Amino acid sequence: MKAIKAIGWTMIGTGTLILLFLAYQLVFTNFITARAQDAAAEQLDERFDALRQALPEPERVEVLPPTAEATEDTTPDPEGEVALFSEPAPESGEEFGRLIVPALDLEHIMFEGVDRVTLKNGPGHMPWTPLPGQPGNAVLSGHRTTYGAPFFNFDQLAAGDEIIVETLLGSHTYAVRESVIVKPTDVWVTEPKVGAWLTLTTCNPRFSARERLVVFAELVDGPNFAYAQAAKDGLIDLVRA
Repeated sequence: MKAIKAIGWTMIGTGTLILLFLAYQLVFTNFITARAQDAAAEQLDERFDALRQALPEPERVEVLPPTAEATEDTTPDPEGEVALFSEPAPESGEEFGRLIVPALDLEHIMFEGVDRVTLKNGPGHMPWTPLPGQPGNAVLSGHRTTYGAPFFNFDQLAAGDEIIVETLLGSHTYAVRESVIVKPTDVWVTEPKVGAWLTLTTCNPRFSARERLVVFAELVDGPNFAYAQAAKDGLIDLVRA
């Protein structure tokens, strides 16, 4: 009988620890992230105020003569140039912008980096990819079920849904083009792209890291839209630009 009681109490104790762990993961981590987001929002506004006045002048990039393959959507300015706006790279772990997804009623501060500590604060930017709003493939990662679960409902995004990113340069609007499920080893989703893209990655399915849900969105408005469109249409010498 003593052995049975001991086993019973052990199972109760183990079950209690599991429930406490789940409560920490699903409730308390959200509280931690909410506090981090509130503090980061104030710091982001201060960063914008301090740095926006000192942004560098845009680079003027020559637009090549259109070819037969160029589309009617090409938008070079009358002088045959497009502007390329840039901004300083944030420090590792620093807040640098806002991610807004109207269809999901989502707004989160973004941070530089995708390490465990940084992702506890909110969505993180892969530092080896361009910043959102810049030409190329900017990649963001975020939690799906813990630490605020910023990407919890990303499976509900549909083609055409807007994703808005606010950085030092201003507002950049993307349109969702495609969502895919891939393996964690499918790093091709982070590879460079011509034009300006935002790639968002998170775990799939919920409460599992077995797969990755990846959302691809293309820039449709913002300071660098004309440059990105000209690059996509082959009107910029990307080797020299």
